Amino acid sequence: MRNIIFLISFLSFSIMAEAQLITKFEQSKGLETATYNEVIAYYQQLDKLFPTIKMEDIGPTDADYPLNAVYYDKDRNFDIKKWKAEGKLILLINNGIHPGEPDGVDASMMLLRDAADGKMKIPDNIVLAVIPVYNIGGALNRNSYSRANQNGPEAYGFRGNAENLDLNRDFIKCDANETSSLVQLFHRLDPDLFIDNHVSDGADYQHVMTLLVTQHNKLGGEVGKYMNDTLVPLLYKDMQQRGYDLVPYVNDFEATPENGWTEFYDLPRFSSGFASLFQTFAFVPETHMLKPYKQRVDATYALMESFIKTASENADAIKAARAEDRKTLEQKTELDIDWKPDTTKSTMITFKGYESGYKPSKVSGMPRLYYDRSKPYTRQVKFYNQFTASKTVIVPKAYVISHGWHDVIQRLEWNGVKMDKLEKDTTMQLTVYRIEKYETVQHPYEKHYLHKNAIVSAHKETIKLLKGDYIIPTDQPTRRYLVETLEPTAPDAFFAWNFFDAVLQQKEGYSDYVFEDEAAELLKKNPELQKMLDEKKKSDEAFAKNGDAQLKFVYQHSPYFEPEFMRYPVFKIEQ
Repeated sequence: MRNIIFLISFLSFSIMAEAQLITKFEQSKGLETATYNEVIAYYQQLDKLFPTIKMEDIGPTDADYPLNAVYYDKDRNFDIKKWKAEGKLILLINNGIHPGEPDGVDASMMLLRDAADGKMKIPDNIVLAVIPVYNIGGALNRNSYSRANQNGPEAYGFRGNAENLDLNRDFIKCDANETSSLVQLFHRLDPDLFIDNHVSDGADYQHVMTLLVTQHNKLGGEVGKYMNDTLVPLLYKDMQQRGYDLVPYVNDFEATPENGWTEFYDLPRFSSGFASLFQTFAFVPETHMLKPYKQRVDATYALMESFIKTASENADAIKAARAEDRKTLEQKTELDIDWKPDTTKSTMITFKGYESGYKPSKVSGMPRLYYDRSKPYTRQVKFYNQFTASKTVIVPKAYVISHGWHDVIQRLEWNGVKMDKLEKDTTMQLTVYRIEKYETVQHPYEKHYLHKNAIVSAHKETIKLLKGDYIIPTDQPTRRYLVETLEPTAPDAFFAWNFFDAVLQQKEGYSDYVFEDEAAELLKKNPELQKMLDEKKKSDEAFAKNGDAQLKFVYQHSPYFEPEFMRYPVFKIEQ
């Protein structure tokens, strides 16, 4: 009798637990996505019910809610060092960076549930780390209209976070608390694969899922080669067997895709570009916005299954490629910091699209683009996925930065950069950059006015360093990150993101009527300066007629002119 009662109680508990674990997505038959609070409550329930699941707070967010990570380990072990020692492959899956694109949010809830209750077998050598909802502020700003072109779900979050930042442009500048929390988790985990789930805008086509991968030439080395030659083809093959024809992320928003397109250039500001700085295989799944929500979530679930299976079966090669590149990176004396597409080379891919055309707009009467779904096609199109380095720098032995640049130093610390603090004032001969020219965008971009096309000159100068300033050696795992953030001509350098704008403004000046006499005395005592002034007047007619400009010229070449103006404040100790 007791056994019967126990069995009935156990079955009742199991039925109740199973009912509690049906997601909102499933309950609504694929029409709705869970709210932020529903997502967190769901994972708390998984944590409570299954010893293979652990949920933890990993840091603050701009929304004043903690950022959570949820881990799955078949062995019920949640020690990162032990995962590394046992050679497990770590997959970090990020969801809701754009909460209006919640496909990964719902797919991951079902994925971890199915892994925990045994419906899906996770290989022994795989550990999952999942961010349930990354952009919490955006998820709480729930609406049904901000994704004007998207086919479901019924309600969803907003792209901007609590500070209205697009978090997928924040990985270098780290303005948001979410970013600093995720970046620090990234370095604790050192994931082998990073997957950031999205939904795509743009052209209409038959494919449910497109896949953005880290540009392989930029990724470089064995990781880039293995990504392009082996790992991506394996994922395509596996997904085809699951009923999905993958295609590269359709990146051309200005034209219809039947003529081909150029691969997305994922700068380090983006999640995949950031991950590439640390030899992590990074992927951005992009489901197609016009497909029904259920179909998109199912495709995301299938792709995550494919990542798990493919990564597990190729774990040794993945780890070997990463280890080889890290070893090679230690020895590299030059590093590429910018790339451009090579339009003379292309790969033919199979693309399933719809015929397009133009017809009069019912709004304006002008010609408008449309796609005719009654006319599907399958064609071979050109995919321009070969990039060449357009800018290369020599890696110094170390960088040097004053302790006053605390915003930069804090970001270096978040990224695990090792720095040596000077214990006393020191004078050193260093390589110094002077900012000669730069351009600035006319409109704000993610809270910044980005600089671009910087031109610098390098000089040897004697610099007085103070106690507390930092020497940053480059012989460390963050070598590439250091070069791409501290070299001022790199497209996503800290200079580009305005962290050093204070040196672009002159702080001291002179009164003309007072400095006139001092300038005359300087020219009298310094024949070389007088010669420079005379040559400038001979070569520049406008300058020769401008007394104020001549006085300024003398000032700028005098001991009174501040050395900090236009001097890039990160110095170099050469190899």
